[in-house]
Amino acid sequence: MFFLAETRRHAEFWEGVRDQATVAMGIGAWGLMTGVAMVKSGLSVLEAVLMTLIVYAGSAQLAAVPMIAAGAPLWVILAAAFCVNLRFVVFSAHLRPYMMHLPRWQRMVSGYVTGDLSYVFFARRYHQPGQTPDELARQQAYLMGNCAVNYIAWMLASLVGIALANAIPTAWGLGFAGILALLGVLSSLASSKLRMVSAGVAGAAAVAAFALPLKLNILVAIASAVAICLVLEKMPWNQPPGGAHRV
Repeated sequence: MFFLAETRRHAEFWEGVRDQATVAMGIGAWGLMTGVAMVKSGLSVLEAVLMTLIVYAGSAQLAAVPMIAAGAPLWVILAAAFCVNLRFVVFSAHLRPYMMHLPRWQRMVSGYVTGDLSYVFFARRYHQPGQTPDELARQQAYLMGNCAVNYIAWMLASLVGIALANAIPTAWGLGFAGILALLGVLSSLASSKLRMVSAGVAGAAAVAAFALPLKLNILVAIASAVAICLVLEKMPWNQPPGGAHRV
């Protein structure tokens, strides 16, 4: 587990931390949105905090909260959460050979803290289970490094969302939480100058064309960003060695 010293001593643990840190802002944004959504849907602060700490599954939380607010039967809520999280059965089946050497409690905790992106990073890096105890330990350390960042980013952001939910005017609705989430995802994807330019152009065009009917300003924003970036991508200074395009 990421709180064990023997896990953190492996270099792979810190590689996992660095890989997951590239998407931590997007994870935090969704956590913030989920925290706000729980309180705005009628849960008390205590209920929202307990749900965050115990469930630790954003999709299941967002599926269950409207049902809880509507007074749906418990079995319906549990069935919905179960269906939403069925993908983790597939994740578990794939990770089983990597973890069967661990004690049961460590396997259970690993399953609890492993999120979607943690699994994606791990599966992309390790195509086969380690053949020696040391290789297996290093693979586990990498996974736990991923999970540590995922867990901390999600929990902190969710708790902040719960704390600030009552400070957000009701008139803003859950759409405001969605905007916060998208801003976080946008920031995590702005990993090159061309992508930052495209985001700036799209934002400016959307604001400039805001008066258009049928939300056509969104179409204008997309077209403007694509056109400008296609031009900039062809510029000599944006051509890396070998002639490949930089995105």
